Amino acid sequence: MTGQNTAHWISAFLEAQAAELGAATNTQLAYGRDLKDFQAYLSRNGQDFAGASRADVENYLVHCDAQGLAKSTRARRLSAIKQLYRFAFEEGLRTENPAIQISGPGQDKRLPKILSEAEVDQLLDAARNSGRSKADQIRNTCLMELLYATGMRVSELVSLPISATRGDPRLLLITGKGGKERMVPLSPPARTALAEWLEDRDRQDALARTKKLPTSRFLFPSRGKSGHLTRHRFYLLIKEFAVAAGVQPSKVTPHTLRHAFATHLLANGADLRAIQTMLGHADVATTEIYTHVLEERLSELVLDHHPLAQGSDRKAKATDS
Repeated sequence: MTGQNTAHWISAFLEAQAAELGAATNTQLAYGRDLKDFQAYLSRNGQDFAGASRADVENYLVHCDAQGLAKSTRARRLSAIKQLYRFAFEEGLRTENPAIQISGPGQDKRLPKILSEAEVDQLLDAARNSGRSKADQIRNTCLMELLYATGMRVSELVSLPISATRGDPRLLLITGKGGKERMVPLSPPARTALAEWLEDRDRQDALARTKKLPTSRFLFPSRGKSGHLTRHRFYLLIKEFAVAAGVQPSKVTPHTLRHAFATHLLANGADLRAIQTMLGHADVATTEIYTHVLEERLSELVLDHHPLAQGSDRKAKATDS
């Protein structure tokens, strides 16, 4: 692999972080610096991202420790490396993740941010009423309903071909990372939103043909280079919906809708393996994070609302006073 291709790994990874997870500029800059340091270390040892092994990653961490770097800095660097290789695995750039089993130096595991069902309903309502035209509102509704109904990655959603959605489908065929295909069911509200958007799209295409203009093969077309709505544009849209819905914008990204899809399914009795399949996770261990999310959420609900828990708080306060 050439240095240029290696640099492309970093830029592609940072772009995905910004679009799918809403990574802040400072976070991206930190990840970029960390990965360039790791890249330089590998290069000095005759290695690169594509060929690095678990031993190379571990040796780099030892090197960081020897430099006297703080635990928090080493933990952040390992986090950047882990995320880069997870991205590379999902994109098919590598067949395995050399950093997946490496433990960080005292780092705390952070569970994904979650949205309640009520907050998702508020976002869906906001999408129905957001846009400069009726067509925008129909499109925005379809985007949000499909995302929440399927748990798709935002890259999969915006690049969805219109041919995959014809015929009022109850199941949607999605082409995921590495070209892997999976089937996901559509909820009745998602099917209704899709049918309305297809009707509007067909009108737009018919008008374009009368003017001898080209039509798009994508469900959500754009005049940009890609030919479809970009991940970044959808990220901005979902932030607009959050503001309109009165939901804290920092909680809302395309990826938190994916988390909501999985967590809400699990809370309502869905099988973990089925959720794994619908999310397109290669390993069920990745999906198991949602059991921890659910456990934490249930604990919070009990502590916040259960009368016995509230009584314990009152007793504790009385004892303190």
